[in-house]
Amino acid sequence: MNNLPPVLTLGEPRLTAGFDDHARLDRRAHLAVHGTAPRLSATELVSLAEATALRGRGGAGFPFARKLHALGKGVPAVVVNGCEGEPACRKDAVLLCRAPHLVLDGALLAAEALGARTLVVGVTQDGTEASVRDALAERGLADRRGRPLRARVVRLPGRMVSGESSALLRAADGGPALPTGRHVHAAVQGLGGAPTLLSNTETFAQLALAARRGAVGTLLLTVSGAVPQPRVAEAPDGVPLPYVLQQCGAEPVPQGVLVGGYHGLWLGAERVPGAVLSYGTPGAGAVLPLPAATCPLGETVRVAHWLAAESAGQCGPCRLGLPALAGALADVLAGGGQSALEAVRDAARAVHGRGACGHPDGAARFLLSSLAAFTDDLAAHVLGSGCGRGTAGVLPLPRTAGPAPATGERLAVDWTLCEGHGLCADLLPQLVRLGPDGYPSLADATVPAHLRARAQRAVRRCPALALRLEGPAAGKR
Repeated sequence: MNNLPPVLTLGEPRLTAGFDDHARLDRRAHLAVHGTAPRLSATELVSLAEATALRGRGGAGFPFARKLHALGKGVPAVVVNGCEGEPACRKDAVLLCRAPHLVLDGALLAAEALGARTLVVGVTQDGTEASVRDALAERGLADRRGRPLRARVVRLPGRMVSGESSALLRAADGGPALPTGRHVHAAVQGLGGAPTLLSNTETFAQLALAARRGAVGTLLLTVSGAVPQPRVAEAPDGVPLPYVLQQCGAEPVPQGVLVGGYHGLWLGAERVPGAVLSYGTPGAGAVLPLPAATCPLGETVRVAHWLAAESAGQCGPCRLGLPALAGALADVLAGGGQSALEAVRDAARAVHGRGACGHPDGAARFLLSSLAAFTDDLAAHVLGSGCGRGTAGVLPLPRTAGPAPATGERLAVDWTLCEGHGLCADLLPQLVRLGPDGYPSLADATVPAHLRARAQRAVRRCPALALRLEGPAAGKR
């Protein structure tokens, strides 16, 4: 089903209750496992969110009660953000594919309490879309005029920025799935201009359980990286990180763990033994241990190039700043020394707080945390000849895993023809930048599907005919 990872339950199953007996809990199975959802007033809904300290599980960890308090005047809408555009995250896909009615319980509970007339579920994958559509049909919900609640599914591209709140709302209103750049909270002006309660898939599922059981006791984690098999694990809130890693088959002493995914933070080996995972943990519930045999900074560079290519391309700090940041770290690994390291820090400062959405800040936070977590490796690259290890490609990217599409193509340069005109860097800064000598330096990344047309344009416009696309799709039109 949608290439879902297996599920591991560490303790009492709550979100994953019934998974042992059902590949997908349809309406009848859901009621048999969880029972009927209670009905709450708006006041009771706020009290429940405050009493359980429910927080968003999409990455920001924003208090759910604060979103309720912030709702503006007028008839509100409710939006479920099920857009997982990051290859390291699969927990929401598991929920929407296997327990869609638990998610809908929470969303409908909120919609009824608030008097909402519109419910939207945003998704990025075939399997999640089909499962949610089936679940709505099983409940008799549809997007038809005259209904007290109109419910629909919105399909978005499988990209990192699709999960940004304004991008989802923009797509649901019929526009492109790109951030608006307007810093207006959805609670004030969201879907169709109405005040909107927008939260992550797991958050609504947790709300449904909290309404039944009066507490939020577990969290969902996607564990990948240096493990035998990627898994989604349901674990008690406050679970020790080493226990999760052990149960998922990771090395006893990984050289580091990325917590929160590609907008999260690296933990060095010395911090792993005492780390716990809870709703206060940054990021979107992704846990990625790193083996000792790979270069951690090399792994970070691979992801940094992908993050740069995932830019919406609407603002300079993201479109230009993230490629510069990834390229500067690549220069450190290539022996650029102290000046290259300073360029990394300068590039990070240049993007901080200046993007149209949180993508530049999240990418910079991820990259800078690698410098703090892997100081010995950093010193070996800056002051010596490197750490002596290659980059194994342990962190998942779309060319090997995950929902975001990739073409399989890569840019290449015929150096016997290249004259350093630099036009390719102007047309495609996400994947090409100019080195100190004025010649192009290519990102170590496949061309994402959304950049293929721009890459083809860069190839066609190369004055020296030196740039080309190589790979399985290069000859297709």
